[in-house]
Amino acid sequence: MERVAQQQVAMMPIEFKLNGQTVVGRPDELIIETARRHGISIPHLCYTRTLRPDGNCRACVVEVKGERALAPSCCRFPTQGMEVTTDSARALASQKMVLELLLADMPEHEYTLNNKVDVWARNLKVGKPRFKSRVQPKADLSHPAMAVNLDACIQCTRCVRACREEQVNDVIGYAGRGDHSKIVFDFDDPMGESTCVACGECVQACPTGALMPARDAGLQAIDKQVDSVCPFCGVGCLLTYHVKENKIQFVTGKDGPSNHGRLCVKGRYGFDYAHHPHRLTKPLIRKEGVGKSADFVVDPGNWSGVFREASWEEALELAASGLKRIKDKDPYALAGFGSAKGSNEEAYLFQKLVRTGFGTNNVDHCTRLCHASSVAALMEGINSGAVSNQVNDVQNAEVIFLIGANPTSNHPVAATWMKNAAKNGVKLIVADPRRNELARHATQFLQFKPDTDVALLNAMIHSIIAEDLVDKKFIADRTSGFEALKENAKNFSPEKMAPVCGVPAQTIREVARLYATSKASMILWGMGISQHVHGTDNARCLIALTLMTGQIGRPGTGLHPLRGQNNVQGASDSGLIPMVFPDYQRVDHPDANQRFEKLWGMALDKKPGLTVVEIMNAAYDGSIRGMYIMGENPAMSDPDLEHARTAMARLEHLVVQDIFLTETAYLADVVLPATAWPEKEGTVTNTDRMVQLGRRALKAPGEAREDLWIIVELAKRLGLSWNYSHPREVFDEMRSCMDSIKGITWERLERDSSVTYPCENEGDPGQPVVFQTHFPTATGRAKFVPADLIGAAERPDRDYPMVLITGRQLEHWHTGAITRRSGVLDAIEPEPVASLHPLDLAALGAKPGELVTVESRRGKIALYARADDGTPRGAVFIPFCYYEAAANELTNPALDPFGKIPEFKYCAVRVTRGGQRPGDPGYGKGRTLGELYG
Repeated sequence: MERVAQQQVAMMPIEFKLNGQTVVGRPDELIIETARRHGISIPHLCYTRTLRPDGNCRACVVEVKGERALAPSCCRFPTQGMEVTTDSARALASQKMVLELLLADMPEHEYTLNNKVDVWARNLKVGKPRFKSRVQPKADLSHPAMAVNLDACIQCTRCVRACREEQVNDVIGYAGRGDHSKIVFDFDDPMGESTCVACGECVQACPTGALMPARDAGLQAIDKQVDSVCPFCGVGCLLTYHVKENKIQFVTGKDGPSNHGRLCVKGRYGFDYAHHPHRLTKPLIRKEGVGKSADFVVDPGNWSGVFREASWEEALELAASGLKRIKDKDPYALAGFGSAKGSNEEAYLFQKLVRTGFGTNNVDHCTRLCHASSVAALMEGINSGAVSNQVNDVQNAEVIFLIGANPTSNHPVAATWMKNAAKNGVKLIVADPRRNELARHATQFLQFKPDTDVALLNAMIHSIIAEDLVDKKFIADRTSGFEALKENAKNFSPEKMAPVCGVPAQTIREVARLYATSKASMILWGMGISQHVHGTDNARCLIALTLMTGQIGRPGTGLHPLRGQNNVQGASDSGLIPMVFPDYQRVDHPDANQRFEKLWGMALDKKPGLTVVEIMNAAYDGSIRGMYIMGENPAMSDPDLEHARTAMARLEHLVVQDIFLTETAYLADVVLPATAWPEKEGTVTNTDRMVQLGRRALKAPGEAREDLWIIVELAKRLGLSWNYSHPREVFDEMRSCMDSIKGITWERLERDSSVTYPCENEGDPGQPVVFQTHFPTATGRAKFVPADLIGAAERPDRDYPMVLITGRQLEHWHTGAITRRSGVLDAIEPEPVASLHPLDLAALGAKPGELVTVESRRGKIALYARADDGTPRGAVFIPFCYYEAAANELTNPALDPFGKIPEFKYCAVRVTRGGQRPGDPGYGKGRTLGELYG
């Protein structure tokens, strides 16, 4: 109520005079912004709407009647009856003097075509400065993404505020005094050697070019600007491409609802992959007599020994005829993998093609390897797999409980909202086997032992029940099954679970108490929760915590599984799943089946299809003989890569649609060259349930064609009478069968770029918070499902004494097919690394930077060692983006029985000092950690 009252006061109109005219402002609107609304431009340099006003440059001073001193309009709010003059002789003289003094220190060389000092000096007709320039610092070009030219710095501190207050990376500071004051990185380190994470927020904030994209990008005269959406993680940042001669020169953040102008290193500097010489530009067909095997090394720049170029007509005919030949014998011998990196329209048409063209439901995509267990638990408990609250709703929470996720690497802009919230007093609880960057902002950090999530969470459930902190009314009115949960929790006291999970009992009780008693607690989790054989049980416990305390259905509460790829949510919503049609309508439910048979005009299979890993197993044993794979790279992303690659090599016919010759494409019979994200139009749905429009900025290279066109052309050759010519037509069809987006029109997306679902009627604003009054179940109630302790499928032993944890790293995405072809990203992280605790490295006799070999029962790889005291002793963390040291050669394909998701986050390995890089003959031998952890 207090917050609502404050908002009402802030919206009350205030009348005051501005340059002699009566205007209407608000108590929370700065004078400079009121002036902007009324078409009055006031010079400003240190001020920008996205950052806290600082008032240090004094270029924006105005005269306020009755006040002795001039006032900075970027720091003053209007009051009733105030009289403000922006262009009085006194104000203008001061503004001009500020600009003249700053001009005196401006370098002769320009670093940007848009230096704000020059712009305002021209506007105010400030001539050549009368003052001598100071001695200026030299350029710092040590960072691959950003150039630092402090001779152009006016010390406005925009970069400091962007780094410390907005992104909260705490790298840029302001040091020295008087004439020696300057901007510094860490302890006055070169930028390239600092802890900078290259989010580029400082570059976007800088008004003069002192901080700019490297290689003089700011000096390019841009042909066009195109608004779109970032194609990397699930946060879904809106951005603007700045294009010259069909190349993206640089990218800026747009004020979208999920990012408000913020970007990360990938979103800002990861787009030159679209121009990489490895791009596929013509269809390829495997040469006759060239066999396939799991043992191969891809050279994407030299494919002529394996493939030959073909026309589109020949390639499409061969692709379709091979699939038809298998279908005619046995439709269940076909399967398709769609992509979470493409658009909703592509995902929808792909699954429609499999269901109507192949005749089965054997269609899946990478969500099976990400959040399938989370979705299984959510569907079971509340009958919805979507998030209840959006990420930046953490600002309305009192407690944030983050578990099994590393947002600073995987969802960097989402992490900024969490860091902002923590700085504003929200209590952040971080729980993870690895200590990550967010831990330093946490009220409590719980570094539990790997594989003990259920022990920790059930102990919290026990504590809340024991201390009678449950929300009895919420449980009675809106849930079922609580008594079974209560009975199960008796076996999980904190004292009993503390030695299991490695977190003191008192700490467990304190955290449980904190979560249960706050006015608003929000849970966010990642694949550290989902990628286990007990991933569904992990999520069941999180759902139980939420339901038993009533922490759902309000701002600042709820459940949020952080989606990994840019369109995991949308691809799932669009039906790219073997057991459901679009909008999660079960294929074996008569009503859903009839609805889609009527829409698509044919009989449909009522049998749920195979999942990703099941399809690979079926290909391995020969029951799946043909596949169509669009934009996925299972030869790098599937667990136990030797098995997956062997399975694909055994296929009778494999069609791959991609932009590069990936490891998967190397095993294809036909390779169809597709378009990169900036080369097409379509919608994607982010982790916040925002449907967002991506726009075309570039022409595709050579004969590469849009994915949508390729799907339609294949469908025609499989006997389907399709004639879609634009994503708009597909989206309109989707609206007809997906109630969640029925109210979202293409025209609205073109206008607003982003609309949140559920949006069931045209004009609805969308619902950022759901489950406010009921859950979408038959009874309106959510269900508690108790969880017991289930150990990992493979435990460390004397031969394999350590635990492997896999994941992503900030600079690279997924299997690296895109980001390792980005010059900036690969320059920052060019080599495969294995992170170990420094004491484990010492026990191994290895030093950071030396080669180590990591081996499981399925394979072995060699990487460079990296010391990381956030990785627990007895564990090793490896990103899975490096083809030359593919982490998934080691991982265990054991599945969660409910979500059918592999156990990527836990398997037994041994680490040996030394070794040779994959591809070289043999591996070196050295000391192992077997004695230490055996």
